[in-house]
Amino acid sequence: MPPSRRKLPSTASVAHPAENGKLHAPSAARNVGAIVEAIAAVMPASGKALEIASGTGEHVVRYAAAFSGLDWQPSDIDADRLNSISAWSAETGLPNILPPQMLDATKTGWAAQQPPQNVVILSNLLHLISMGEAAAVIAESAQALAPDGVFLIYGPFLRGATFASAADQRFDQSLRGKDPDIGYKSYQMVQDVQGQAGLLPLERIEMPSNNLLLAARKPR
Repeated sequence: MPPSRRKLPSTASVAHPAENGKLHAPSAARNVGAIVEAIAAVMPASGKALEIASGTGEHVVRYAAAFSGLDWQPSDIDADRLNSISAWSAETGLPNILPPQMLDATKTGWAAQQPPQNVVILSNLLHLISMGEAAAVIAESAQALAPDGVFLIYGPFLRGATFASAADQRFDQSLRGKDPDIGYKSYQMVQDVQGQAGLLPLERIEMPSNNLLLAARKPR
């Protein structure tokens, strides 16, 4: 869920009611397996991990199961999503998922309220917020990381000024039609902002459906 409550097209953040207070996001179910596989090479064996904009909670339960040495802190700004995260977490019974936290990651200052994180991860967020808000998310995430911590961003991006597909261009147009401040960012611009925040970009991983995974590390 985008931290700022912007007007979005109906296709931007889809979640359906499920049993026991859970919400189900079809896109989360589709992409989480590929994300888990892609991030495995850079994940630490233990420590603390913060997920920004956890949405329904379907990602964090998979992360917690796959990387059980990490204590996972899910977060979101939407009360319904926070309830869904709690419901998914309760169903799995995993001991390494902390109670979800209300967090607007686009606001400055939140990093100082967090313990040092070994991982910060977010999915499908940056295209739903403005470039200024995206820069704030990146800067605060960099501050929240412990030395040698990893920052992981998954989602759709421009390649320079070019869309990966006609479908991506149409989706971007639908986003900007609702709010001209939001839309796709180029991965190069995001990596530049990561560098300005003191992070070292690691690699750009091509993901299914023309998405990318951008990894960066905080120097020791």
